[in-house]
Amino acid sequence: MYNEGIKTFLAGEALEARRRIKIKSGTTTTPPEVVYADAGEDYIGITEYAVVLADLVACRLNSYPGTFEVECLVDTAINRGTVLYGANDGMVSDAASGTAQGIALETGADNQHIEMAPWNVKSTTAATVSVADSGSLITGTTVEAALAEIMQGIKTAQHTMAPSIICLEDGTALGKFADGETGVGLAQLSNKDLAIRWNNQATPDDIIMQFVMPQDFNDEADVVLHLMGAIVKAGADEADSPVITAEAYFSEVGADPAADTDCGGDSGEFLATADAAYQEKTLTITAANAPAAPCVLTCVLHPKDGQLPADDFVLLTPWLEVTRKCLTA
Repeated sequence: MYNEGIKTFLAGEALEARRRIKIKSGTTTTPPEVVYADAGEDYIGITEYAVVLADLVACRLNSYPGTFEVECLVDTAINRGTVLYGANDGMVSDAASGTAQGIALETGADNQHIEMAPWNVKSTTAATVSVADSGSLITGTTVEAALAEIMQGIKTAQHTMAPSIICLEDGTALGKFADGETGVGLAQLSNKDLAIRWNNQATPDDIIMQFVMPQDFNDEADVVLHLMGAIVKAGADEADSPVITAEAYFSEVGADPAADTDCGGDSGEFLATADAAYQEKTLTITAANAPAAPCVLTCVLHPKDGQLPADDFVLLTPWLEVTRKCLTA
């Protein structure tokens, strides 16, 4: 049956004027029954006037030329140019829900009727399609925002990696720290933290550690070695302010095991603070030195020679900060 854009239906519930409607599921009447299109639901038209249940109601179809009058949801403040979405009971709001259905041509608030230019072509941009997020796992309300949030997690520049092994440079396991002797060992601090502790000495011993880089390691981004340590004062106040000097070697498939290209350097300075506080210092290994995965990074480090003449130094387990990327295979 041909019509020019305003069609009569049977009200499947009481309907207010200027609200979005949809065909009632399972309707068998002639004309078909219509009910409100709720939040996130598409609509076929807008009611011309209010009716009670089972009355005939004229509806302006969403294919009708021109603009529509629609009713704003309660607690909604609409500005001109606001993208409008379907809300409960046939109304509209600016809260992303389903596909965007139009754009406001005038301002409006609680239950006011406003002029809307409908979008009869369904959105093809992720920024105007909402997500249900039934598991409440994301904060983004549109596909675009959700994808950005997901990709930030996948391609994060703050992916943390712990070493697979830490020992003395010659492969000997770290033993118990012995105060007053030269060397380095494991020590429990204040019946709490387990740390690597160096006695004060001119040339502190090296420790060695290894990091297996993940398959999604982004070799086009810098790698940052994080060091969390503290000066253990020998006298009333801290006297030493050491840096950690680190050698860093990447090994990859096909590389010569005897290759010794060092891409390390010195960390920031652990400053004497007179309160033995933990400090975090970093050392950046530039992307130019990083091969693609699979690869392994070996770090050899100690407090720099000549910078620990008086105090001891403790270091908690170092960690790497790397950037990840999307895998293509």
